[in-house]
Amino acid sequence: MIERALKDKLLEMIGKYPIVTLTGPRQSGKSTLLKYSFPEYQYVSLEDPDIREYVQTDPRGFLTTYPDKTIIDEAQRVPELFSYLQTHIDNQNKEGMYLLAGSHNFLMMQSIGQSLAGRTAVLKLLPFSHQEMKHGGVLPNTIDEEIFMGAYPRLYDKNIPPTDFYPYYIQTYVERDVRLMKNVGDLSKFIRFIKLCAGRIGQLLNLSSLANICGIAVTTATSWLSLLEASYIVYLLKPDNNNYSKRLVKSPKLYFYDTGLACSLLEIKEAGQVATHFLRGGLFENLVINEFVKESLNKGEEPLLNFWRDKTGNEVDLLQTIGNKQYAYEIKSGSTYSQDYFKGISFWAKLSGAPSEQCRAIYTGDTLLKTSKGEVISWN
Repeated sequence: MIERALKDKLLEMIGKYPIVTLTGPRQSGKSTLLKYSFPEYQYVSLEDPDIREYVQTDPRGFLTTYPDKTIIDEAQRVPELFSYLQTHIDNQNKEGMYLLAGSHNFLMMQSIGQSLAGRTAVLKLLPFSHQEMKHGGVLPNTIDEEIFMGAYPRLYDKNIPPTDFYPYYIQTYVERDVRLMKNVGDLSKFIRFIKLCAGRIGQLLNLSSLANICGIAVTTATSWLSLLEASYIVYLLKPDNNNYSKRLVKSPKLYFYDTGLACSLLEIKEAGQVATHFLRGGLFENLVINEFVKESLNKGEEPLLNFWRDKTGNEVDLLQTIGNKQYAYEIKSGSTYSQDYFKGISFWAKLSGAPSEQCRAIYTGDTLLKTSKGEVISWN
């Protein structure tokens, strides 16, 4: 069992709220984490048709059977249960009664917003972080292997090759999750849409172009993208809105929550292909930004991350806001330092007034360097 960094926050929140809700991608380890962290709790899954029917037909009876100390998995499958949970926990007025887990962020948050607002802490569990894999002794040997493998726990727990795991993952996602959340008429076009998204990692989002190539309406592309976001397949990194220059881009950039899944969609069959792939730079950038996202979520915080780019091409790959300071990162897949690493950051720093201590470049080399323009950090 690899220790998850989110566990400490989970234990803290269960002592403060009657319900703690854990969301995240399917197969990210939510059920395992809850069972491992709370062995004294009963476990029920609403994925089980019999249990689901029981809850739907007799929610009061269900809560009488499971009045306290219960993990309810895939809770979004029966949204009407949330109203009964509200009444039940209000009557009991104590902490740590239920742990809810679900892989559909939109459906979970919709139900929580209607019935459990203020009564539950909401935490998000993503696949393994770099440090979790390192501490667990399963970290791939090279950066290309780490990009290719991805970070879903089952890959490492059951020693499943990525070429077997991800196609089945995508198939299961489409057949179960997509049909549950939205009526997608043409599933082949939907799969093509996901693959097109993978080909645009780290690029400015152009929904009109995506829709045109896929042969769908822009409104459909917008709806499908929201679906991918809600089910933790992709996320959008928004541009920084500090108006240092009036000619800033306003489009977000597209990233995947897991680079292994993206590699599968790009039809990369082995780690060796990553090194020469035209998207290696984007995949490495995606991997690094995912680590920033995981670091924040594992603390129970929403990531305060953006990028900066003006319309003449000056760009900072990542801005992280901590307190009233912004830290700028350039992310390069090369292993040899170049002064060009700080070209975009230096332009931004001059406009923003940020000192060199807040400017950093992350690369795949092994040496830590301090320059007059900022610090160069090894990925490892």
